[in-house]
Amino acid sequence: MRLAVLKERRSGETRVAATPDTAKKLIALGNTVVVETGAGLAAGIPDGAFAEAGVEIAPDARAALAGAGMVMKVRAPLATGEGELDELALIPEGATVIGILDGLSVPERAQGYAARNLTACSMELLPRITRAQSMDVLSSQANLAGYRAVIEGAAAYDRGFPMLMTAAGTIPAAVVLVLGAGVAGLQAIATARRLGGRVSASDVRPAAKEEIKSLGAAFVGVEDEETAAAQTAGGYAKAMSEAYLRKQAEVVGAAAAKADVVICTALVQGRRAPILLTEAMVAAMKPGSVVVDIAADAGGNCAATVPGEMTTTANGVKVLGYRNWPGRIPASASALYARNLLTFLTTYWDKDAAAPKFPEDDEIVRGVTLTRGGRVVHPQLAPTPAAA
Repeated sequence: MRLAVLKERRSGETRVAATPDTAKKLIALGNTVVVETGAGLAAGIPDGAFAEAGVEIAPDARAALAGAGMVMKVRAPLATGEGELDELALIPEGATVIGILDGLSVPERAQGYAARNLTACSMELLPRITRAQSMDVLSSQANLAGYRAVIEGAAAYDRGFPMLMTAAGTIPAAVVLVLGAGVAGLQAIATARRLGGRVSASDVRPAAKEEIKSLGAAFVGVEDEETAAAQTAGGYAKAMSEAYLRKQAEVVGAAAAKADVVICTALVQGRRAPILLTEAMVAAMKPGSVVVDIAADAGGNCAATVPGEMTTTANGVKVLGYRNWPGRIPASASALYARNLLTFLTTYWDKDAAAPKFPEDDEIVRGVTLTRGGRVVHPQLAPTPAAA
């Protein structure tokens, strides 16, 4: 099989879907791996490193995709009118496309994949089950996003992060508040603690309190009967009632007013990110404090966030609303993402056929597959059968 890896063309995307290490393993399975020239440069991987691993370097996307049976991407291929090149039109009919395709948030893309008879695997829809952990692109990328958020927050903060005792006096440790204690939030807590910050964190999910405390941070939040059912079976936070959100806002607002750095990481699957820091809360924060909003791609947890930009409020609070936080640490993000895809493929690899076989009744396959055989098949996108 010919496996094509394209250069990412969506704005701000610096990652690549394969590395020389994963390419070697794919070649060992009997595949030809072809990488578009320049695909790895933003992640610190020159064409020469791929060539040394036995990869064919294609001069452009058209050459890379010619005859490809599988296409590995980070982001969804560009379609007509989305950018400089219609990547979707160049993908051979019947091929398999694997990447973070935004299958549910941009559902109309699935129709385009079906029209070209593509098997489209949207990896962000991977079910949160034990045997899928090593393939979980959301977790691997969120982990790095949480780390990077603290590093950039510390850089934007105009004072020392750890407590510094000098002959000229003592500089107190930065007070850090982390909103959301999923994968990104827990990594943010751990990183802020390693840098010497005084850390507290908040999350609506009942399991989060012990996880927060286990990392040495203080728990901030409301605990009542509603929190007992605040988590989905897949481990995501549920949307909460207005009454609960009002109580939680009072607690979070008081903590934010004392914080030097607030890291926002809260997401609700398939929905806009919840507003956790209102304009009034930001107005009550100290001049020079910093808000880092990892959720900016989903609208942001902070009312003052401008997705894609760093802004400063009237009262001197810096708000970092950059998009694609994993892409701000591209070498590590690409390495983990490429391993996720490799694990996914090798899990379903059929040695006799020298190709992956995706059983339709498999829970993982069913969770990520958007289209197959010219039809939209994902249960959340497929048309509801008419009643008899």
